[in-house]
Amino acid sequence: MIKTVLILPGTALVYVPLLIHYFTGGWPFGGSVGGVTAWSIAFVLAVPAIALAATTMRLFVLQGKGTPAPWDPPTKFVVSGPYSYVRNPMLTSVMIMIAAESIAFSSFALLGWAVVFFALNTVYFIYSEEPALERRFGSVYRHYKSAVPRWVPNLRPYNAPDGA
Repeated sequence: MIKTVLILPGTALVYVPLLIHYFTGGWPFGGSVGGVTAWSIAFVLAVPAIALAATTMRLFVLQGKGTPAPWDPPTKFVVSGPYSYVRNPMLTSVMIMIAAESIAFSSFALLGWAVVFFALNTVYFIYSEEPALERRFGSVYRHYKSAVPRWVPNLRPYNAPDGA
């Protein structure tokens, strides 16, 4: 699990932002950081995003019997918790954390990274992950996919049919 965290969220939230800061002269390579207000807003965004990430990873490990990593995916389909409202809550948490970073460091470049990250993941989900989930979980996933939105949460939780 540690390898998964170091590689996946580590790349999106630490390694790429550091490269962006390096090439744009941002903090810690010479740029300034946001003030108290920016850091307060970032904190308010980051704390629930971290809790959401931890919850979704925990569900993948405990209920799904796998990890968020493509090389060790869950063997059981997870539809509880945040997954009953939206199909990709883990990515939502990462997007919110990148937005919090861009606010804390007053970085439009990081905001650009959030847009690129979102676009890349959208393409990945549509053309790779979702077809793979349909092959692995069949009609159970297709029903879930038709009832639960990819990005904007439902107001009511998804109730899986019996046997799902």
